[in-house]
Amino acid sequence: MLYSLPTILIVDDIQTNLNVLERVLQLNHYNTFTALDGTTALKLVTEKKPDLILLDVMMPDMTGFEVCDQLKRSPETQSIPIIFLTSKNDPEDIVEGFKLGAVDYIPKPFNSAELLSRIRTHTELKKLQTRLEQAVADRTKELYETLDELKSTHYKLQEAYFEIIKRLARAADYRDNETGMHISRMSHYTNILAKAAGLDDEQCHQLYRSSAMHDVGKIGIPDAILLKPGKLDKAEFDIMKTHTVIGGKLLSDIDSDLCHLAEKIAMTHHEKWNGKGYPEGLSGEDIPIEGRIVAIADVFDALTSDRPYKKAWSVEDAIQLLIQEKGEHFDPKLVDIFIENLPKILEVKEKYGEHH
Repeated sequence: MLYSLPTILIVDDIQTNLNVLERVLQLNHYNTFTALDGTTALKLVTEKKPDLILLDVMMPDMTGFEVCDQLKRSPETQSIPIIFLTSKNDPEDIVEGFKLGAVDYIPKPFNSAELLSRIRTHTELKKLQTRLEQAVADRTKELYETLDELKSTHYKLQEAYFEIIKRLARAADYRDNETGMHISRMSHYTNILAKAAGLDDEQCHQLYRSSAMHDVGKIGIPDAILLKPGKLDKAEFDIMKTHTVIGGKLLSDIDSDLCHLAEKIAMTHHEKWNGKGYPEGLSGEDIPIEGRIVAIADVFDALTSDRPYKKAWSVEDAIQLLIQEKGEHFDPKLVDIFIENLPKILEVKEKYGEHH
């Protein structure tokens, strides 16, 4: 069905170039439309909302850089990927293009196979981002619709909130962890560390339960990124990082103390003591203690478990990394307390190992 194919706007002030590009793309089943200048391109983008733009840099009325800058300033068009296709190949020009928000920069004369490969990559990534946004919206709506039906007693409602979110969390965990045991181990590690750090019994109990939801936002991360066997590139890692914000949104505005705490953990378990974490770049004790505790428990279990992109580390190597990251990634006092309680941690690791 023609309307479902990716649509590409080609912008170049030389008609011959437009004809060649149109022919290449249409032979590979892309819909195309063209513009000979920047002003026409801006008008067409607003009217037709292409899936991707191939943009020449050197044009008479407006440069491609100026066109890109205007498109990236508008909320309606800023998410459309732009590939510069130009004979301007100076490093400064390439850097300028990326600074303005372009996703790629291909020199002329271009290689058709390379151009098509880059276009395919960026149209697929755009599709994934759109699906991610829709999946989060749909799942959040489903969650709230389910919660709206549960209006019995206050206690039952609180438990229902917890149970639904916990199941979402387990669904997220099963996607990149075949047995789903990561949540069990990590929650127990969190409880041990919280008790040893001096939190009272109620705080420890709440933290034990809510920590299970730390990665619930991964339910909105595409499989192609979550299960990628190799290292993520920058664009993929930027999408992966959004699981903290997705989790926070899933858990926000719910009338439950447990979910309030879970929201805080989802949002802060990737912050770092030195301020170089995400999503907010919090540092030191500005990071809630619950987030600091879960960060250590989560990283230790991730390091000592098999994942799609790596084999499990030894306990000794994992502890060595925690020590190296004292005062950098992790709260140094909490690292010391974790190591002091390593015998209890290893009991949990054995009890809830992947073979169970």
